[in-house]
Amino acid sequence: MNCLELEKMAVTVRRDILTMICSAGSGHPGGSLSMVELLVATYCTQMHVDPKHPDAPERDRFVLSKGHAAPCYYAVLGELGFFDKAEFKNFRQLHSILQGHPDVKKVPGIDASTGSLGQGVSIAVGMALGAKAAGKNMKVYTILGDGELQEGQVCEACTAAAHYKLDNLTVMIDNNGLQIDGTNDEVMSLGNLHTRFETFGLNVIELPDGNDMQAVVYALALPTIPGKPKCILAHTTKGKGVSFMENQVSWHGRAPSAEELKVALKELGDGKIE
Repeated sequence: MNCLELEKMAVTVRRDILTMICSAGSGHPGGSLSMVELLVATYCTQMHVDPKHPDAPERDRFVLSKGHAAPCYYAVLGELGFFDKAEFKNFRQLHSILQGHPDVKKVPGIDASTGSLGQGVSIAVGMALGAKAAGKNMKVYTILGDGELQEGQVCEACTAAAHYKLDNLTVMIDNNGLQIDGTNDEVMSLGNLHTRFETFGLNVIELPDGNDMQAVVYALALPTIPGKPKCILAHTTKGKGVSFMENQVSWHGRAPSAEELKVALKELGDGKIE
């Protein structure tokens, strides 16, 4: 897929996210919308996966450490054909495969059940270490939220990743600056994230605009430094793509009404390539 096609898919994914959450009457739109480019680019330009064989042993792995952003994950997997998109209407419903957080036992294409923040990156480190130990040419990708970085487990996982020279691991930070209780600085300042992750021993690539598809694709494609995990520190916009949601902490975990959905979908357009 070229960049225009990826951007078109990003629009479709955003529309799917909002429609799912509106239909359910609950969910997390802000942080789902902010990470769209990261996830679309990862799956469509880097990962070796096959929707027809979602459990293929040699596939690459993805772990959504910020599990509450599951609508974005589901939208990408649905668009790629891992399951019927008709499932979107059942999001967060009793007995649905698409629960509020990813469930590896229910959804084709999901590689790890996540939700408790901080644990996903540890799972990804374990997967990457296991692949190294088994001599498998498998890559592991994970996306963390910036509020999630307040969990001490993240520091331990990244330190371990560097110690074990997991150059088959890519850690992506969805740095939108907001979490459920306010700005990151108000809740617990994260300091200089670039310096922090370099200190852990990761190769940090900082993106001033993590919603710029071309920049994300470029960062993902940069050669790996032997023995160093890659960290993409992406400065994103919470609620990206919908003017009344952008940079608004109130949209962290609130579903749009039918009227708000209508306005949002009109703003997003249909993603046609001009």
